[in-house]
Amino acid sequence: MTLYFDPLAILGNDREAFRGRWEDRLWLNVPGPFYGGETDTCWTGRLSAPAHVLYGGEYLSEYVYRQPRTSADTALLVEAADSDPFLGYGCDGDSRWTPDTVREWWRNRGQVVQYLSDQRSTWDESDAAARQNVAAAVRDFESYIAAGLASDLRIYLYWLEERQSPVPDDLLPEL
Repeated sequence: MTLYFDPLAILGNDREAFRGRWEDRLWLNVPGPFYGGETDTCWTGRLSAPAHVLYGGEYLSEYVYRQPRTSADTALLVEAADSDPFLGYGCDGDSRWTPDTVREWWRNRGQVVQYLSDQRSTWDESDAAARQNVAAAVRDFESYIAAGLASDLRIYLYWLEERQSPVPDDLLPEL
């Protein structure tokens, strides 16, 4: 049994919807192959991938708060990227993230948690009109950071360092 699901293997060469630039990546994206950069602000991402996409930053751009773990998850994220008229999603995170930058993101996760906390009342108000359950997703992201994300990032670190998935008996890198 392997621990890391490689969503890029599902994509193959079909990466037309992923033209986002790493330099435009929103700082809220969790480390992994997918990220949102300069996306449209029309809030379509959560309609396709509600368990993976949130809105944030100055322009409420789309970002990936949970990387896909299955083929079905990947298909939903591809749909979200394909729905973005700016084609601002990227899928080259595996060649951009390094063990050091993943650890740095983790060390700075307090800024992410603070941002989410600061925005919670805004999302509670907007959910009544938009009906996208963003506030619930924000709480989900906060819970994921508190319990679960550290384990996923350690598995991702192994993937980055070894270019293969760990198995349950492998020693995972520290964050």
